[in-house]
Amino acid sequence: MNFILETLQVLLLSLWYNIESFIFFFVPMKKKNVAGEVVLISGAGSGIGRLMAQEFAALGTVLVLWDINQDGMKETARLAKEGGASRVHYYLCDCSDKNEVYRVADQVKREVGDVTILVNNAGIVTGKKFMEAPDSLIEKTMEVNTMAHFWTYKAFLPAMVANNHGHLVSIASSAGLIGVNGLADYCASKFAAVGFAESVGLEMLALGKDGVKTTIVCPYFINTGMFDGCQTKWPSLLPILDPKYVAKKIIHAVLTDQVYLLLPRSLYLIAALKNILPMKQGILLGQYLGAFSLMDTFRGHSQGKKQE
Repeated sequence: MNFILETLQVLLLSLWYNIESFIFFFVPMKKKNVAGEVVLISGAGSGIGRLMAQEFAALGTVLVLWDINQDGMKETARLAKEGGASRVHYYLCDCSDKNEVYRVADQVKREVGDVTILVNNAGIVTGKKFMEAPDSLIEKTMEVNTMAHFWTYKAFLPAMVANNHGHLVSIASSAGLIGVNGLADYCASKFAAVGFAESVGLEMLALGKDGVKTTIVCPYFINTGMFDGCQTKWPSLLPILDPKYVAKKIIHAVLTDQVYLLLPRSLYLIAALKNILPMKQGILLGQYLGAFSLMDTFRGHSQGKKQE
């Protein structure tokens, strides 16, 4: 009897959720108020990190900026203050160093308070073929793009759980959903970041902490300098994304508690096809979309390209 009732409940709720999703396709979702929230953004010294800081500043948040670039953070802080942030704090922090993350996190909690919106944005790319990439750069890629998320969550999630209030934002990549030729270490790090964020989000639901939200962002290449030289075969289908557009879409996703944000929208279809097409057809589609030649014109360097 329980099987019949539970199955009926799933079917009815599934129908309702699909109707709800259809309605919200036409009717804008209500945005939550984040004024006064403490927003920590890693990799805030430039690129998407700086732009997100400016967007959050306009909403009256308290900003905490992390980066390894002191001058970049100072400039971001100046722009954020001009943009309306109630307070701005910035700290030098190498997110690849667990001990440093914990040390600076403790400093933030003492000087600013509990972080309520955590944006893991810092990232690095080597852009080298797997067999050509030095071990040190592979390790650094995993430390910055993946392990840093573990340490920041460990540092700031307990307070969110205790208050049943908070938002975890993971700036991942489309390369965290679909493998890309020439980006083995980067893809591995972003696949891991997506899986980690999904799993922790489910942990929060299982604990009944539905006030702790998760947003996972998987954009195609963004024109921030991180992927200098990369070209897209079909720009109308998979364009190199404008950073300001991406930052605005991320903030909108946070304000509406959107769990997954894929950019451009064509990625939703491409990601779905990857999982249902036969392997040979999937490879054929990848070749057609230019996935095998994306990195051919990449202008990397020996220390990697950082989005920090």
